[in-house]
Amino acid sequence: MDKSELIFNKVCLFLERFMIVVFGLLVLDVLFQVFSRYLLGTSFTWTEEFARFSLIWMTILGAAYLNGKREHLSMDFLYDKLSEQNKRKVSILIEVLIFLFALIVMVIGGLNLVYTTLHLEQLSGTLRIPLGYVYAILPFSGFLIMCFSIYHISTIYKNKINL
Repeated sequence: MDKSELIFNKVCLFLERFMIVVFGLLVLDVLFQVFSRYLLGTSFTWTEEFARFSLIWMTILGAAYLNGKREHLSMDFLYDKLSEQNKRKVSILIEVLIFLFALIVMVIGGLNLVYTTLHLEQLSGTLRIPLGYVYAILPFSGFLIMCFSIYHISTIYKNKINL
């Protein structure tokens, strides 16, 4: 196992564990909301906002994780009909396009969003945390997707990936 594969596996393991923790907190949050609403007769407003932010983080980090594992949904009907050489070329093209999307939309656009919301000092409605911290997951996940794309391109070149 080379160094890039070791780093890739460690990052994926960290993402798995982090998403398990976030999902666990999300479940506890929703259970607490149901418990407080129906058994205590009172509702806490912060639980809905925490659930929304947790779901945002789970979705965006999950997209990065699935990209790293190459388990995103894909329509591969035409791809399966290509020769091995053309599959390699198309796979590299797809990874380059994913890299560019992550760079332009997620990293550059996400950093702009984070900067703007932090500069304007926008706070969440109930938890009163800066929204820039919530939105910071976007450029972070974009950076992860870019790194995963570089890793996938290198494994395609080395013939270490199943096409």
